[in-house]
Amino acid sequence: MKTIELERWKPSESDPRKLEYAGQRTAEEVFGELKHRLEGQGYLPDEYFSLRSEWEDGREIPRDADLFCTVDYGGSEGVYVDVYLKWYDQKQKKSVTESFIVGKTLGENGNDLDRMFLTASAITKAVHGDHATHARYMRVNGQEDTGGRVVHLSQQEEKVIIQALVEQRERQEEAMSQTEQLLRRMTGGITAYMDTVGQRPLHLSDYDKAVLAIREGEMSAFKELCPKVLAEHKDDLLVETAGRPGDIGVRMMALVLSNDVRFTEEVYRAACQKAVDIGDGDRARLLLAAADHYVEELSPSFHGEVASCAYIDHRHIAREIVKHCTDEQIAAAPPHLLELFATGPDYEMLSMLVEKGISGGDSAERTLHMLTCEGRNSWIAEALLEKRMWVDVNDYRALYACIENDAIATAKLLLDQGMDLAQYKEWAKRQSHGLRCNETLTALEEHWNELRAQELEPEEEQEAAAPEMGGMNLG
Repeated sequence: MKTIELERWKPSESDPRKLEYAGQRTAEEVFGELKHRLEGQGYLPDEYFSLRSEWEDGREIPRDADLFCTVDYGGSEGVYVDVYLKWYDQKQKKSVTESFIVGKTLGENGNDLDRMFLTASAITKAVHGDHATHARYMRVNGQEDTGGRVVHLSQQEEKVIIQALVEQRERQEEAMSQTEQLLRRMTGGITAYMDTVGQRPLHLSDYDKAVLAIREGEMSAFKELCPKVLAEHKDDLLVETAGRPGDIGVRMMALVLSNDVRFTEEVYRAACQKAVDIGDGDRARLLLAAADHYVEELSPSFHGEVASCAYIDHRHIAREIVKHCTDEQIAAAPPHLLELFATGPDYEMLSMLVEKGISGGDSAERTLHMLTCEGRNSWIAEALLEKRMWVDVNDYRALYACIENDAIATAKLLLDQGMDLAQYKEWAKRQSHGLRCNETLTALEEHWNELRAQELEPEEEQEAAAPEMGGMNLG
């Protein structure tokens, strides 16, 4: 099976037959591909397998970094596998080791320890490979490897083997998932897997084989199978390939999209979400850029909705989506997107959203509350309102949030841009919280009276400048 690369390579412009270095992969990309592979082999720890937070938000794997694992019992319960990255830092002139991934299983007996060591072995093989032959290990007198494979079985998988031996000629639909994992681990690849399955009563359709080819990353098999099943299973193939980590997943997805196919918005949204879930921002943006072509009657809010979903676990992807959105797409985005970036707060993205025309909608109150609470980020709220009006002039809840937080300058800007203080006071009297008379409200009343006076001055000047109407005097 192909190893997981920590670096990016591309064909050389001078000689396409050669590859040249094109930068480092992000930690989230590598983690997504590694997790996908462990899950397919049945080696994913049952409690959790998580990327360390310091490697999120698009951080790249250091160049020439090496990966290694440790396995041990936890301080209180369970068995842990810790994955580390080690590299030489040129600036610090020293070797650096940082925790990269941690996985845990709740079990803590000898079998659980053995299984976690096999998980560590699978991680190491995924990155370093398992077929390398070094000179110091050359066989003497042509002696062959005795073969064999270490396979640790869970209780469920043991039952699968027993049932398979007892019921050799019967279908095992309920045990299909465990059977797939065992056969892939024992045979080592999709070709051998299908050869083995072909001798058993588990009859696979071309679609089943195509899905297995996606999960195993077998591009040649997928190229052969995709045209046969695309017409009937295009939706499933798009979602499966969109969620398949690594460059091979991108190529498989491109193969599906290269055909003249169309999708419902629901299916295309699921594909975008899959790309986000594996931390592949480039793939998510690729799908979004082509959404208008592949989805008929695409909702104007589609891009903003995908960005909102991405923000929860992959904030850097949400940022990139917003940067590549048009003004029209952001103007139609859900107001909740503005509220999400206010939790940081992320001034750069808030400014971009406002400049592109997002509406505060029913999120304006919460956005202003977060920005003006304790006065820490009131300057951001003021800067955003000065850039462009994003609060509805009749949204008195937004003004109430400013008054409650004593954000006088922000509240004055709302009045400057058309909110009516008299109407607000009538609204506040009708609310359960009533109308609070405090220094902030007093200051706003003074400001409101000044605004009203300025509005009346031009009218008075105009009346004074008008010529008097009268008859003509003849001398």
